Amino acid sequence: MRFKLGDFVRFVEERREGYITTIFDDEMIGVTGDDDFEIPVLASKVTTVHGHQSSGIASQAFEEKRTPATEFITKGVYLAVTSDQRIASVVHFHLVNETSFQLLLSLTTEKPNQFKGKYAGIVAPKTAVKIYSAPLPDIQLWPTFHFQVLFYTAQNIRLTEPLVYKENFKARDFSGSKKTVPMLKEQAWLIRMDEPELVIDAEKLKESFFKPAEEKREVEKPTAEIDLHIEKPRDDHQFLGSEEILRIQLDTFKKALDAAVVHKLPAITFIHGVGNGTLKNQLHKLAGKHPHVQTFMDARKEKFGYGATKLLLK
Repeated sequence: MRFKLGDFVRFVEERREGYITTIFDDEMIGVTGDDDFEIPVLASKVTTVHGHQSSGIASQAFEEKRTPATEFITKGVYLAVTSDQRIASVVHFHLVNETSFQLLLSLTTEKPNQFKGKYAGIVAPKTAVKIYSAPLPDIQLWPTFHFQVLFYTAQNIRLTEPLVYKENFKARDFSGSKKTVPMLKEQAWLIRMDEPELVIDAEKLKESFFKPAEEKREVEKPTAEIDLHIEKPRDDHQFLGSEEILRIQLDTFKKALDAAVVHKLPAITFIHGVGNGTLKNQLHKLAGKHPHVQTFMDARKEKFGYGATKLLLK
């Protein structure tokens, strides 16, 4: 089939156009138009609109510009999800490369007993590439996304391990505010892909409850609301990098949550701010896996907006 997800097409026999949001088989596709409805249509009955072609499977060959080792950026791989400016229900996925590496990227989707390659290509340093499109209202039907990234440079730079990122998106992943992405010149939900996932060790927490009294240290009872803004725990925050700031904020979160469990608090609220959504996303992942968290939700919007999360404890 000559078409790909995200291609902008026009119907041959009627005045209608839209994005390809589903490929059923080699002959049938689904096209979502301005009315936000997806229409099944034979691939032979549509044609690509010039100037709207999708990136598709491509190799973006280019000459690498030499970057001084002291200026070579090794971190900064993001997934940016934008809303289509013409069709509100359609979202586009972009791989944003803020590093100095060339990224060799592949995207494979997974449904029950079905894997399908959707994108393969090279993403140049300091660029962004559209790799997938889908209707947001059908998020519960979306597949699981598997990203694999290799880091390449011809320069004398220490080898970076390949990045493997798996995500099964939920509606709450798009409940936060968007952030302006300079490379795309538009707003997007931004997800950091090259940050290690931090997980609370439930077994170590359990062991700490049963230590002899002489080995235990008194755990201070936390307040009902914990502010995670970096200026609270650190006066020197202006000298810290983004990775160090995130680590400190997550350490503060884990200690406060452990203390809340020890003191059997019914709930605790963490103020994380809006920002680019990285901290909020990490907190939600940790909360979702913690054995003592019953559920979590946005805290009072009239007080915090979307900048705080409330955890109900078991």
